[in-house]
Amino acid sequence: MKTRIVLIAIPVALAAAFAAATLPGSASSAAAEAGGITVVGTASVSSVPDRAELSFGVESQGQTAKAALAANAVELRKVIAAVKAAGGTEVKTQSVSLSPRYNEQNEVQAFVATNSVAATIKELAKAGALIDAAVNAGANQVYGPSLSRGDQTELYRQALKTAVANARANAQVLAAASSLSLGRITAIVEGGGGGPSPLPFAADKAMAESTPIEPGTQQTTATVSVTFSVS
Repeated sequence: MKTRIVLIAIPVALAAAFAAATLPGSASSAAAEAGGITVVGTASVSSVPDRAELSFGVESQGQTAKAALAANAVELRKVIAAVKAAGGTEVKTQSVSLSPRYNEQNEVQAFVATNSVAATIKELAKAGALIDAAVNAGANQVYGPSLSRGDQTELYRQALKTAVANARANAQVLAAASSLSLGRITAIVEGGGGGPSPLPFAADKAMAESTPIEPGTQQTTATVSVTFSVS
C-alpha cells in the first residue's frame, strides 16, 4: 500500500511542476510582475493670476481698553464698507487683539486695539483700487496680495496628466538602459505642490493713483510616483 501511494504522488507532483512552468501567471511570471521600475514624474503649468486676497487692519489707541476697542470698531466698520464697495468679496475677520502699552517706568500708558479683515478681489485689475479704498477709509495695516487663479483645480489636473507622461518617459529610459521592455502601470502615488505666499505691503506708500499690482506668472506643479512592470 505504501509503495502505491508513492507511485501515484510522483506523477501528480510532476504534473503540478510542469503546469507551474508552462501556464501564464506562473511563479516566474509573478516574480517579474512583482519587480518593475519605480520613477518620479513632475510637471508644471504656467498661468497668470486673476484674483488676489488681501488683509486690511486698523490699529487704534485709547486711555482705557474700552475706549481703544470702541475707537477701533468705528474705524474698522468704515474700512469694511469701503472694501465691499470696491469689489471685495468673502470678507472675514482675521484677528482681534487688545494690549496695554507701557512707558519707560513700566506703567500703563494706553491701550492698543487691532482688528483685521481679509477680502478677495476676483478682478485682479481692481486690486490696486481696493487697497486705496481701504487705506482712504482708515486702514493703517495692509498685507498681501496673495495671488491665485480661479481655475486652480483644473490647472493642477493638467499638471498631473503631464507628470504621468513625464514618469513614463523616465521609465522608458531606465528600461532601455537595462535591456528591459516597459509594461503597464502597476502602482501610482500622487505627490503635491506648493503655492505662493502672501507678501507684506506698506500702507504708508499708497500712491495717489491706483496702487500698481503686477500679477506675473505662477507655476502649478504636480508630482507622481509611478511603478511600471517590466519584462
